[in-house]
Amino acid sequence: MAIFLYICSLLSLASASTVVDLGYASYEGRTLSTGVTQWLGMRFAAPPVGDLRFAAPQDPLTVKGIQQATEHGSICIPTAASEGRTVPAGTSEDCLFLDIYAPTAAAKGSSKLPVYFFIQGGGFALNSNANYNGTGLIKASGNNMVVVTFNYRVGPYGFLAGDEVEKGASLNNGLKDQRKALKWVQEHISKFGGDPKHVVIGGDSAGAASVTLMLSAYGGRDEGLFVAAAAESQSFAQMLNVTESQFAYDALVTATACDSSQNTLACLRNLDVNALQQKNINRPYPGAKGKPLYLYSPTIDEDLVPDYTYRLFHEGKFIKVPVIFGDDTNEGTKFVPKSTSSVDEADTFIQNQFPAITQAQLAKLNSIYLTPNQKETFPGAGAYWRPASTAYGEIRYICPGIDLSSIYVAAGVPSWNYHYAVQDPANESSGVGTHHTIEVNAIWGPTNTNQKAPASYYTTNAPIVPVMQGYWTSFITSLDPNTKRLPSSPKWQTWDQGGDAYQRIFIRTNETKMETVSQAQRSRCEYLTSIGLDLKQ
Repeated sequence: MAIFLYICSLLSLASASTVVDLGYASYEGRTLSTGVTQWLGMRFAAPPVGDLRFAAPQDPLTVKGIQQATEHGSICIPTAASEGRTVPAGTSEDCLFLDIYAPTAAAKGSSKLPVYFFIQGGGFALNSNANYNGTGLIKASGNNMVVVTFNYRVGPYGFLAGDEVEKGASLNNGLKDQRKALKWVQEHISKFGGDPKHVVIGGDSAGAASVTLMLSAYGGRDEGLFVAAAAESQSFAQMLNVTESQFAYDALVTATACDSSQNTLACLRNLDVNALQQKNINRPYPGAKGKPLYLYSPTIDEDLVPDYTYRLFHEGKFIKVPVIFGDDTNEGTKFVPKSTSSVDEADTFIQNQFPAITQAQLAKLNSIYLTPNQKETFPGAGAYWRPASTAYGEIRYICPGIDLSSIYVAAGVPSWNYHYAVQDPANESSGVGTHHTIEVNAIWGPTNTNQKAPASYYTTNAPIVPVMQGYWTSFITSLDPNTKRLPSSPKWQTWDQGGDAYQRIFIRTNETKMETVSQAQRSRCEYLTSIGLDLKQ
């Protein structure tokens, strides 16, 4: 009997060790055999439903008793591909949840470990990297970090804008969700073994756009929420102000028949979520021939987002912390229609994304990019698919990263840049190449990205995983990608090192090395940066 009671007491202690009291709720996590403890599906804000639809995130509600934190919470509702779609399974308007992964030993004690706060991508239209598993990064760090992942509102739920929203609700709620989660980390992460004074933010695509928006938030006001930042494929899309965004609000109001209501915002708020979702689609920008890839996105509100991203950084209105920026070789291939077979089709795609572009600027882009290489033929691809993809990839992703690296160096802040060029045989054959954000599989480990990794990341490209994890965990834990990098990997020099500067690391399985950005790409980027404000980036 005594042995039985002793075992029960041990089990009770083990269980209690994963219970964390956050004041508003107590959550019980789960200790894994990997030496990592995880807490899944914890609320960091109140459910943004009912009167809180289109509102800034509010404090989480108080609940009694111990809540089980063993399953991911619902992810946020995406913008639909076509009208008539209901809310997809696994998504909900009630979606403001976060997950925490921590070394079990740290979670049980009073450790103060570095924290990686990851902002997922999805074009501000969906949560495209939801529920990534932080175990791989923690193990790669030698159990020396805590990982935080979370959801934020997207589409009209997170980024509806217009006069009615500005006056009666809140703008940029998706970004405000991110900041709410960051402030939650400041208040609570020490209870999980993390150090609130050593938080590194990271993200990919729209998550990397969010990183740049956090760096320039409120004109670069540093509230001490993070000490470094890593942006994978930092995305510079068109940004509109409140007045320019009115068309999307009006279109949604008309589509939902709320235009007959005296208070259109109240009507939208009172709609059943499925009725709203059935009309949650992309619509063309005024003056564009077709729909953009993504309609709803951060709005210039003259507060949290005071101006265009390019202008804020060029005016020095950004937080000065160590940074990583970088991209993949073929950033545009996942976006440009593979059937693109003429200059006109290529121009139409670009104009649909950046309707402010002039005919003279389009003509310049055509002269730079749209000369199809007849040797590059791919199954089912039009002759202008790859040239248009190169143009779009450099406009939106690659050249902004190059520019930001130079800006940080000029400000005297450590800045590293990467060119991810790992080649997967299937992707090379299809023509998508080293496509947008594929490096997440190397950073997190291919088993931790929800079965989305190419097959080669388990075989021929498996050696690139410890290389990338070494650089990333080193940056997260020491604010320098070299301090704890994989011993066999080359030193990653800062952007300004070397005789001609413009130094970035070229990452490819068994070929990783430093490279200098070619003069041709630099010249293209100089032009694209010069028209960035014209394109409203």
